[in-house]
Amino acid sequence: MQHFFQRAWALGCYLSILAFVPATAQDFPFETLSNELIWYSGEFREERVGGIRSMNDGKHYTSLERGETGSAIVKYAYKTGQAVDTIATSVRAFGSADNGFSGYAFSADERHVLLTTDVQPIYRHSFSANFHVYDTETNSSKPLTNFDLGGQRLAAFSPNAQHVAFMRNNNVFIVELASMTETQVTHDGEVNAIINGATDWVYEEEFGDDNGMFWSPDGRFLAFMRFDESKVREFGMPMYGELYPDPYVFKYPKAGEDNSTIEVKVYDLERGRTGTAMHPKSEYIPRVKWGVSSEQLLIFTMNRHQSILAIHMGDCTRDVKQIITKKVWSEQSSTYIDITDDITFLPDGQSFLMTSKRDEFNHIYRFFLDPEKDAIQLTSGEWDVVSMQGYDAKRKQIYFTSSQEGATQTHLGRVDLKGKAMLLHTERGTHRAAYSNSFDYYIHTHHTANTPPVYTLRDKSGRVVRNLKDNAPLRETLAKYNMQPKEFFTFTNDAGVDLNAWMIKPPGFSPEREYPVYVAIYGGPGVNTVTDSWGGANYYWHQLLAQQGCIVASVDPRGTPKRGRKFEHSTYQELGKLETEDFIDFGEYLGSQSYVDSERIGIQGWSYGGFMTLLCMTKGADVYKAGISVAPVTNWRYYDSIYTERFMRTPAENEGGYDDNSPVNHADKLKGALLLVHGSADDNVHFQNSMEMVNALVAAGKDFDFFAYPNRNHGIYGGNTRLHLFNMMLDFVHENL
Repeated sequence: MQHFFQRAWALGCYLSILAFVPATAQDFPFETLSNELIWYSGEFREERVGGIRSMNDGKHYTSLERGETGSAIVKYAYKTGQAVDTIATSVRAFGSADNGFSGYAFSADERHVLLTTDVQPIYRHSFSANFHVYDTETNSSKPLTNFDLGGQRLAAFSPNAQHVAFMRNNNVFIVELASMTETQVTHDGEVNAIINGATDWVYEEEFGDDNGMFWSPDGRFLAFMRFDESKVREFGMPMYGELYPDPYVFKYPKAGEDNSTIEVKVYDLERGRTGTAMHPKSEYIPRVKWGVSSEQLLIFTMNRHQSILAIHMGDCTRDVKQIITKKVWSEQSSTYIDITDDITFLPDGQSFLMTSKRDEFNHIYRFFLDPEKDAIQLTSGEWDVVSMQGYDAKRKQIYFTSSQEGATQTHLGRVDLKGKAMLLHTERGTHRAAYSNSFDYYIHTHHTANTPPVYTLRDKSGRVVRNLKDNAPLRETLAKYNMQPKEFFTFTNDAGVDLNAWMIKPPGFSPEREYPVYVAIYGGPGVNTVTDSWGGANYYWHQLLAQQGCIVASVDPRGTPKRGRKFEHSTYQELGKLETEDFIDFGEYLGSQSYVDSERIGIQGWSYGGFMTLLCMTKGADVYKAGISVAPVTNWRYYDSIYTERFMRTPAENEGGYDDNSPVNHADKLKGALLLVHGSADDNVHFQNSMEMVNALVAAGKDFDFFAYPNRNHGIYGGNTRLHLFNMMLDFVHENL
């Protein structure tokens, strides 16, 4: 069932909304926002300081830039900001400014640079490309391999700067730089069957990394992952545009279904021999890392419930034919354990830094390989370490971000190995840092919900060395549009839990009037929408809605991060239940305010937020009168194994948890206006979800609006797509709120 909006009707609704906006708001000499301005005009162009890479000396950095010579890698001094050298250009590398490169990576000795061209995206992180080896001494480049054989993936220098490993056609290859001789390490790679050197779809999406190759610190060994996905069922998506659309087919393990089986292989470059690392059988190997030497190959394993994480260590120097590992660390949870890259081995080789929620909040610990030694907790308090930013071995300081000032805030901190910690900045908002290799300098980024980012270069003490970008031109532009402040507040749900929220009121707001409300949500694990941070395009979209007479609001329900394990894991085995209750409570709270029209409260979300929107429009049908659900999960049985089972276990183990909180089972409760949107080529949340929701709604005799974007993935973008989508959403708001 598809309903297409009539522009004449939308225009009438638009005029009625304008008539509703208080007259005082129309008297101000401000300009008016539009979706065209937000998505396609460049009106709100933002200054950024990105792509900065520290050089070995910690006193210089490089940046990829475009100019008369095409792409260029320019070297700058941290202290002065002055360009001191141009390391490579398109003209030097390829003889033409027209042949640009889009990425680069230095060898450890900084003599060679891998230049990336002809990038072809695959999934969220992965891509194939053509890589060139540029020699900074001769100012010349060579192809890494024969490009006619196919695109390469994950090309990486060895730590001794003598080799480059890459993956092509699901096999691992190594090139010796001195001779440019290529060695094929594996030969059994096959699409949708065997993957060597990269991860499968579900690992890339849910463990956050597509890389499956890992050089030993001395460059002698290359560890790599081998995925056998033969038993994983295929999923096909028709790609439209041809007379007979061909399906794109890939392996996608859904909840409760077979996963890939995984091995860790090690190739010994000296002996030309490949072996297998032996460890107890486990469902997942979410990470493979090296300690301080080739004697410390570290394999992280997890059970299928993701409630037990163990580290096994093996010595590769004896014989790679069969590398026997021993368990050196483990942790267990009654719910689940998050996988991050927050692990750093200390130079002693006997201890490592890693975050853990073992005291209910996520904190940094020093763990020891010796089981007789107790872990040392370095940070503490009723707040979470969000991420470890780096370890300064010279000063023995660990840098991190945290929610120490509250879940809406992100601050920078540091702690030494004795547990002495401090915040580096006290201003409210969101703080980020990019450190030089020596930790003598860092580029500090600070922004809030109402102010765009400001970039400064600071020294190790936090003193400003120089200002980089302050987005003054953007702030001048914003002033022309009468942007309204995002106001933070808390409200208490019916369970007695205080939840963080924000609100944007229309220009000329009057507490004597009643306004419609647009609730913007996500609500799922790992994501906060109530953050004191710059929102970019979403910020402008919400301001557009406010200009046209809506109060815009958001809330972080139970199950969201930065408030400790108890709060975050409270939704375990019942994704959607407590969050829906919290969103319903929030809608009722808003409806009780004298300035809110309780008959005009709407809700909108994307992905997990789309899932929550459907539950709120069904279970919460008496509160929410209109909803926009984009790319939603509608039945947890349709989603992937790693994500779904982390929070829900398998369908066989938790049938009620799956059924009670899947929107397809509540279609009969829909009362208000619903707009359902999905991309037909969504490899993440499959189009199947919305098709099944359509079936359920039709079977229940419910009217709704549905729109499909052919060949668009989970992000629903490309060409005119975003503008079309948000104009459609705006029409829906006009018509129904």
